[in-house]
Order: sequence, then C-alpha cells, then structure tokens
Amino acid sequence: MEEMQQLLSMGFPDELAAQALAATGGKSTVKATEWILTHKSNAANPSTFSSTFQPKLDRFFHSSQSPTPPQSQSQEEDQHSKRPKISNHSAEHPPPQQNWPTFFFKTADKKHANTHIHQPLYERLRPRTLDDVVGQDHLLAPNSLLRSAIQRNRLPSTLLWGPPGTGKTTIAKAIVKSSTSTCYRFVSLSAVTSGVKDVRDAVDEARKLRLKSNQTTVLFVDEVHRFNKSQQDSFLPVIEDGSIVFVGATTENPSFHLITPLLSRCRVLTLNPLQPHHLALLLNRAVNDTDKGLMQSVGVPVDVSEDVVDFISNNCDGDARVALNALEIAAVTAAARLQHGKQKEQEGMEMDLHTNEEYKVVAAAVVSVDDAKEALQCKHLAYDKAGEEHYNLISALHKSMRGSDADAAIYWLARMLEGGEEPLYIARRLIRFASEDVGLADPSALNQAVSCYQACHFLGMPECDVILAQCVAYLALAPKSVAVYRAIGAAQKAVRKSAGQNEGVPLHLRNAPTKLMKEIGYGKGYIYPPDNPSSTQTYLPPSLQGHKFLDWSAGNPSD
Repeated sequence: MEEMQQLLSMGFPDELAAQALAATGGKSTVKATEWILTHKSNAANPSTFSSTFQPKLDRFFHSSQSPTPPQSQSQEEDQHSKRPKISNHSAEHPPPQQNWPTFFFKTADKKHANTHIHQPLYERLRPRTLDDVVGQDHLLAPNSLLRSAIQRNRLPSTLLWGPPGTGKTTIAKAIVKSSTSTCYRFVSLSAVTSGVKDVRDAVDEARKLRLKSNQTTVLFVDEVHRFNKSQQDSFLPVIEDGSIVFVGATTENPSFHLITPLLSRCRVLTLNPLQPHHLALLLNRAVNDTDKGLMQSVGVPVDVSEDVVDFISNNCDGDARVALNALEIAAVTAAARLQHGKQKEQEGMEMDLHTNEEYKVVAAAVVSVDDAKEALQCKHLAYDKAGEEHYNLISALHKSMRGSDADAAIYWLARMLEGGEEPLYIARRLIRFASEDVGLADPSALNQAVSCYQACHFLGMPECDVILAQCVAYLALAPKSVAVYRAIGAAQKAVRKSAGQNEGVPLHLRNAPTKLMKEIGYGKGYIYPPDNPSSTQTYLPPSLQGHKFLDWSAGNPSD
C-alpha cells in the first residue's frame, strides 16, 4: 500500500503505521500522521515512537484536536529560530485547488518519478483508439467509410490530407488498434528520413508476413508529399497487388504534389482544422490526466483556469499540437515561478535525521493568461509561395477587388506580404486585373497597375507595400467592365471551333505591296473609312458575318 510505504519512509514503526491507517480509513497519509501525533500517548507500544521525529512532523501537521503543550518564552523563541515560518496564503500566491491535497514528495526520488517526462505532452496524450480522437466527425462517424471499413476488415489505401495538428498521424495509428481483429500490422515511415530502400524492406517483410500468417501490413508514410515522382511510383505495384494497405499523410494539396496514378489507387480523406471546443477538450484532458498530463511535465499539481483554456484554444488555428505545446510551456513557466518566487516562504523543509532525505510541501502551479500569451508568442502565418495557400490567397485578393471591397482586398494583400510573397508577382496580377475586370470602364487603371509594377521594381520590400496597397484600393474602387475579357474569350472560342478557323482573309482587307498582288485582286474594293464614314464595309470572314464578340452593354454594370 502506497500510504503505508510513505509512513514507513517517515520513520514510523510498522505496527504504529498500520494502526493509524486503520483508524483513519487507510486512504490519507496526512490524516494518519495527524492521528499519530494526536494519539501517540495512547498508541500501542509507545516506546517504539521516537521523539526525534516529533519536531519534523509537527512542522507540517498541526492537529486541531490536541492543544499545544505549554512552553516557556525562551523555548518558543528557540524553536521558532530553528525552523522556517510557514506564512499564510496571500492574494498574490493563492492556495492550491481543493481537489489537490497538500502532499509530500521525496526530493531524492523526485527526479526518478516521471518516467515519461522526456516525451512531449501532445505525444503522451495521443489518442490510442478512434473513439478517443477529438474532431473530424465527418470521417469518424459510426457509419462513415473509415468506421465501416475497419469493422469489416476491408481498409482501403488512404491519403489523409489536412493542416498540421489535426490528427492525421493519430488516426493512422488508431486505425489498427481500433480494428476488431488482429489482421492488421502497423509499420510507420517518414518521407523526411526514409527512401525507396526503406519502402522495399517494409514491403518485403509485409509479403513474408502475409504468406506466413495471412496478416496485412498497414504501411503509414508521413509527409508523403516529400517523395519525388519515382519514389511515389514505388508504391503503385504493391498497392495494386494488395501486398500492403497504404496510408499516407500530407499537409499539401495532393493534386499538386502527388502523382495521378497514386491518387487513383487511394481514397483521399480531408481533415479540417479543429474547432476551439475540440481544443478546449484536449487541453482539459491534459490538466485532468494525472498519469500522462501536465503533472508529468512539471512535477507539481497545475491549476489552469477556463480563461487560459479559452485563450489557447482560440489562438492556435485549429492545431492541437500547438495548443498542447503552448499549455505545457505555460505550465513550466508557472512551476518555475512557484519554485523561485515568494512561494518559497510557504514551503516547509526539514532534513530527516534517520534517512537523510528531504521533504517539502508542494502547492499548485497557477497558470495565468499571461503565461499562455508568452508561450504562444506570435502566430505562424500559413502560407506557401508555391503551394495551395499561395493560390488561395491570390484568388481571395482578386475576388475581393472584383467585388469592390477595398478593405478585404488590402487585408489579403497584407496576408500575402507577411507570408513572404514576392511583390512583383502581386503587381503582375494587378496588371491583369486592370484589363480583365476594370477594362474600358476606366482605361487609366492599366496605367496605374503598370506604374505600380515599375515602382515595386525600383523600391522592393518593405517600402513598396504602400504602393501595392494604393493600387489595390484604386482597382477595388474603380468601375468594372468585363466586356473586353468576354470579347477576347468569345473570339478565341470562335477561332478554335468555327468553320472560319483557317478561312482566308477577304481580298479587300489584304495589303497589295506588289503589282502582281494588285492584279490578283488584293485590296480590291477596300473603302477608306476616313473618306467614307457611312460605309457598310464588312471586316469578318464570310462565315462569321454579323457575329458580335464585344457586348458593351452586357460587360458594364448599370449606373
């Protein structure tokens, strides 16, 4: 019994410790020790209780049932000088939570108490089964593809695509442990550290195992987008013949980074960023789990208020790993403050004369919102200059200007610049917008955009940010016309599919620089418009006579 061992380590005899635990219910070392101090004169075999333990124990346990024996003033002053004063809790150092009793830690053994303290908090709390996974209900519902496949032991090859910290690796590992049979074996590789040889070794082992015990290997490849085309090709035959069940995880858009044959052999499952209430549930798990939670990280009870949980869960962009790391760092900060601050005055400390080991009273480390802010520091901007987020943001900028929302357009511009986008790329897109969406409604918009590009080229970042913002605001507020954009599109469509695609230029529109060409008829019948403004001369090929490409009325918004 743990309580019995604690009493024995304090130096109490076996019989006395057993009697104290029996009298107090056997569940509290504190109550048992108080009982011993209160009833020591009536305890069985009192001679075995050495008075040398009395000063040490009386310091920590003050019985309300037994009055303190009268002492002379000199005795009181002498004992007061020999032991530290235990001050009352102040507003600056609140008492521990009621559900965290004050208890003893043996400092000599404390460094060996946490066997998993080297693991990050998010790794210790990683869910082991799909039932423990938080969020992603669209994938983990009772009748979902994933659940049904696991129940029937027919797991398909899968690609898990989602932002960091949304549970891709967790789901992959939990799939095998959630299976109703032992038909699956889990093997994990990372594209960051593995190559084709590692894949081949894993596949060879999987084939041998399948022949020997009919067990299927689930090969999980993290960061699979880091494999090049030839490396991705190595998965195709083994997925095709069923040697493995392939599960890949990626933060990048599979359409951009994975080859089409691999996509055709896998089911792509999209994971969404976790919602704040999902993150709050994970954070509360970390606080309440005494075996794998925060207490394993800092070695003392941790008091985390609801305000801290709300702040972290709302400032992590749906990333569970960021949230748990921030909570762990904030708890470490609070524990350090508890150790080195004024809380030292509330700790009683005495050297055990018998065992030469040190004990201390441990209070709760109170995590504040400021601790959480310090742990989070600045937020990371999700942006990649060659990936999906690059195209998402430029699309948002373009559409905000098209919708004449200058505020939104400037916001998306700032997101791109803060993410490290090349300003000349943005300026080129503005030139395109000036003709595509503003067009003939404000022809000077094109001049503005070209000037913006030249100015950005001269100045560069960060000085050119205001120039880009000026041009973005101008284009967003300018009148819009897509008449020219639609006209060139319609004309190109006609060229590609009409009968007049290779139709010759009408003779009257051709130039005749030589005598022979004039004799053939080049330029014959051409009417010079300045001399004949009312002429009805045609300019399109015969097959397209009367066709309208530029619809000015349809291309401009009504006033």
